[in-house]
Amino acid sequence: MASPRPAPADSLTARLDRLPWTPLHTRITMALGIGWLLDSFEVNVIGNVLGVLQRLWHLTSVQASALVTVWLVGIMIGALLFGYLADRFGRRRLFVLTLLLYATFTVVSAVSPGYWAFFVFRFLTAIGVGAEYSAVNAAIGEMIPARYRGRASATVMNFWPLGSILAAVLSLFFLNLLPPSIGWRLAFGLGAIIALFTIWVRTAIPESPRWLLGRGRAADAEAIVGQIEAGAGSFPPAAGGGAAGDAAPGFGAQLRRLVSRHPARLALGSLLDFSEAAGYYGIFAFLPLVVLPAVHVREPDVPWFFLIGNVGAVAGGLLAAWLLDRAGRKTTVTGFYVLAAISMLVMGRATLSGNARWVLAAFIVANLCATGSWIAAYPTFSEIFPTSLRSTGIGFSVAFGRIGAALAPPLLVMLAARVSVMTAFGVLAAFWTIGALAMVPWCLWGPEGRGRPLEVLAGDRPAAGTASV
Repeated sequence: MASPRPAPADSLTARLDRLPWTPLHTRITMALGIGWLLDSFEVNVIGNVLGVLQRLWHLTSVQASALVTVWLVGIMIGALLFGYLADRFGRRRLFVLTLLLYATFTVVSAVSPGYWAFFVFRFLTAIGVGAEYSAVNAAIGEMIPARYRGRASATVMNFWPLGSILAAVLSLFFLNLLPPSIGWRLAFGLGAIIALFTIWVRTAIPESPRWLLGRGRAADAEAIVGQIEAGAGSFPPAAGGGAAGDAAPGFGAQLRRLVSRHPARLALGSLLDFSEAAGYYGIFAFLPLVVLPAVHVREPDVPWFFLIGNVGAVAGGLLAAWLLDRAGRKTTVTGFYVLAAISMLVMGRATLSGNARWVLAAFIVANLCATGSWIAAYPTFSEIFPTSLRSTGIGFSVAFGRIGAALAPPLLVMLAARVSVMTAFGVLAAFWTIGALAMVPWCLWGPEGRGRPLEVLAGDRPAAGTASV
């Protein structure tokens, strides 16, 4: 008897989009979200322990700041390289490998004997974190039904402020109640334990049927869609169809395809990420270095300041998740970036007042707007790339954004010292304005992603009335 022919690609993706919300979708959201929480934890915990390391290892200011710089370089490399690898070898392999890479090197970081070993291991850990940006954002969009895609993607992103809160709480506990030479190591070690548990959960997530279809593996895609519809609890690796990477283009060829075929989409993703990374990293570096000393917040109280401020981040993320599938991507992203720019100016005025309570209130609002901005932006630019280029496009956008993250902190500190604090906040507002302006042509001519199948939105198949941007 002849084996049944695989269903047409359009039929398979339509079946994925028609699915109700299932326990599998919850498992995917939680497993990828916890990985995002760990990424946030890793970014924030270093800020809380940097002063301790500086005292323990007698570091200069240049050496301490180099730990932040090498982190950004590692994320840039990880996002670019693993974005390509996720398009070539599949989402499932990569979002397990990325966490394994993170867990391994954060454990090694925790037992570092000194500065230079820690410097190298932070770089390697950052590569794993950068890889998460690409693999997670590609996987979540391709696995979730279209009508839930925006809020599910934003829910995954919402684990970021939870990671920030966890980092602040653990820093207060470990650094205040334990000897400093032990406390910072335990903080890093706990992150690795959570990562190992998350790796186990992620092994139960199937490969993206959309990625399999793009590689000509329709039978594998059909089998996975059938298992999802039947409520399967576990998914073995897809079999058949040849090696995943046999016919894939090389790294350079993949980037050339991306730049030549989708320049407007790549420009939007890159500018949105540059804008939010410069604004977000800028304000979080500027606060402890300039703003909090100016309003007389003591160093032991800084973690409390960030802990309370993250209430705004949680609220902003939840609001963005709610709006993406109701107001739509265009309105939500543009609105949040405009509000983030305005909130920077408000925070500047609060700083000039010299009142720490006003600064905290302004920071809560600014954190709400800033977090809402990037949580809305990631699902928006992740879904506009074709499946075969999606992870590479996300990785390129994230890598470009790290340029803004690297430039903003020293620029803001220099402006505050040489010109004025308000000028520095004006530059922060300008960073967020870049994202708002980048959305203008997309609002006019680009497709709206709310509730639309990825294949229509990303140009994997033609659709009447859809602008080609």
